[in-house]
Amino acid sequence: MWTIILTVIISFVIALILGLCLGIFQRLFFVPVDEKVAKIRACLSGGNCGGCGFAGCDDFAKAVAEGRAPANGCTAGGPACAKAIGEVLGVQVEAQAKVSVLACKGTKECAKDRGIYTGLKSCAAAKISVNGTKMCSFGCIGFGDCVASCTFDAIKMGEDGIPVIDYSKCTGCSKCVKACPNRLLNLVTTDTKGPVALCSNRSTDKPSIMKKCKNGCIKCGKCERSCTAGALKLVNGLPVIDYSKCTSCGECVNGCPTHVLAFVELAK
Repeated sequence: MWTIILTVIISFVIALILGLCLGIFQRLFFVPVDEKVAKIRACLSGGNCGGCGFAGCDDFAKAVAEGRAPANGCTAGGPACAKAIGEVLGVQVEAQAKVSVLACKGTKECAKDRGIYTGLKSCAAAKISVNGTKMCSFGCIGFGDCVASCTFDAIKMGEDGIPVIDYSKCTGCSKCVKACPNRLLNLVTTDTKGPVALCSNRSTDKPSIMKKCKNGCIKCGKCERSCTAGALKLVNGLPVIDYSKCTSCGECVNGCPTHVLAFVELAK
């Protein structure tokens, strides 16, 4: 009986000593929390996606509070997040919601493979080792590095062999943009009016383009000639649109023989 009582007393004393030590250590090593940082952190999405350029939401919140990062830098949070941070800082902040658009239509049916690839099933590895697996070296390799990089489950590999983006989940964090070795994913603001080019083939060899991919841009220049607003130019063999001039008339979209150009809402 006395053994049990003694054990309880000793345990209580040890617990009391440890509690006192923890209290002392907490006071000695206490790090004050910046209230502004805490408020900014509460505004963020919490995805820790790194799209802001920092290691995570905590680092970004601290950087914003210290003036080392823009208040609208959280791409995952979008305009609502930027507005909330602006209210914390006492400034007006503008931001545009963005999503990723795939600049390639090289599906299994349209883009021919160069042969049988037996290496590591990674777009980056295939790009480094054999310059891609398809005849078109500019196109989507199809191993899904972009899918693996997405922390929001917004990208899946389609049955046709190219990524499919779920725009209800895409936050425009840009992780997939960085993961693609051929730079086929581009961030586009959700309110963009006008067409985008869904091809990245910069080759000038017109006959080989159609041979390698039936959906490739053949550099015919019809889109540029049809643009009465002067908003479209061929740059390095690909259509580039000046959205400040584009009227969304659709002439270039309708006239493209390989349907490379599409309005943003159709491309998404």
